[in-house]
Amino acid sequence: MSAQAGPTHALETRVVVRPLGNPLPLGFLALMVATLGVAMLQLGVLAASQGQVVALGILGLTVPLQLIACVLGFLARDPVAGTGMGVLAGTWAAVGFALLVSPPGATSPALGVLLLCSGVAMAVPTAAATTKLAGMAVMGLSAVRFAVTGVGQLTGSSGWLTLAGWVGLALGVVAAYAALAFELEDVRHATVLPTGRRGAGADTMTAATRDELASVGHEAGVRKQL
Repeated sequence: MSAQAGPTHALETRVVVRPLGNPLPLGFLALMVATLGVAMLQLGVLAASQGQVVALGILGLTVPLQLIACVLGFLARDPVAGTGMGVLAGTWAAVGFALLVSPPGATSPALGVLLLCSGVAMAVPTAAATTKLAGMAVMGLSAVRFAVTGVGQLTGSSGWLTLAGWVGLALGVVAAYAALAFELEDVRHATVLPTGRRGAGADTMTAATRDELASVGHEAGVRKQL
């Protein structure tokens, strides 16, 4: 940002933006890996002894990729993507470490409380993601997935954990679809699969650049206070 004072002491401000790729496909695909891996454990498709392998996959793949998506989300001036990916990365890191150090098949009330809190935290970006229904669905299902798993961990109930597994499967499918839809949209610069853009985001792929940047002066990185 540069400022120049003219003869009349008027202040001219220029805001330079950097083109970035959409980080949501990366974050959503990483989410798919984690939620499906844990779902297979919860539904008994994988033996409980395989939990450490799933944990390594979460810690080695999901968490770092979602952290990258979080940083890129904020750099792209999308607080919903940045916040959502950040909460997902931290929560899955906790799940991964818990699986890694706990006995196979064990439940943890402490982890249950953390997951319930993460479910509430994920409700924040979900409520704000009203302009992209595909993203809103992924964030919302993540909140439900964490909450249901949290109850299962807190109570030790196999019924709740099984339900969490089915929610995890649904989340994996929705996350994969949303990743594909946003990836195709970003590559082709046009909507190929429905992403549910509406409201202020309805014309994102067609609006003039001037219209897209009309409110950039009021964003967190530009205004004098957050």
